[in-house]
Amino acid sequence: LVEERTGATAGNQFYHLNPKVDDIPEKYGKVCNGVRLLVLGTVETGGGGCVCPEHVMLKRIINNLVLRREDVVILDMEAGLEHLGRGTTEGVDAFIVVIEPGARSVQTYKNVKRLAKDLGVAQVKVVANKVRNEDDENFIRERIPQEDLLGMIHYNTEVIDADRQGKSPYDFSKTVTDEIIKIKEKIGRQ
Repeated sequence: LVEERTGATAGNQFYHLNPKVDDIPEKYGKVCNGVRLLVLGTVETGGGGCVCPEHVMLKRIINNLVLRREDVVILDMEAGLEHLGRGTTEGVDAFIVVIEPGARSVQTYKNVKRLAKDLGVAQVKVVANKVRNEDDENFIRERIPQEDLLGMIHYNTEVIDADRQGKSPYDFSKTVTDEIIKIKEKIGRQ
């Protein structure tokens, strides 16, 4: 951390902490299959108090990655709207919201879209997950604008089996892999 003296007198010194974050990805990230992974934090214990200082640091790291580098940055955030409310994700180009075929999930997408607009993020896309049948597909298509729907990943017991074994569904199920590739190709065309 770099200390900057701000408006201090000899007897009453104030310091503003200006965290240096540009070296954090290389120093603490782990490379897997050519992708640098960096776990940026979560609440570890119940009753631990406010995590505001941690969010300030996360925002600094994310802004450095998003605004000052040429890298593609993918943030896999926990479900919920807290990151949007805190502005942690300010400066991103797009959000991809993973929803399930249910009313609450669709409402979450609408809330993300509204909050993203407040942050200046115009693109909010959707991937529907755990889609069981044609009724679920129709439910999604009726509620999500076509231009926002990237694709659907169908309910698949192979995904559950992969999770139980601690394996990636991408490596475990050809069906899921094919659905993900279609979504990736659609993203590439946009």
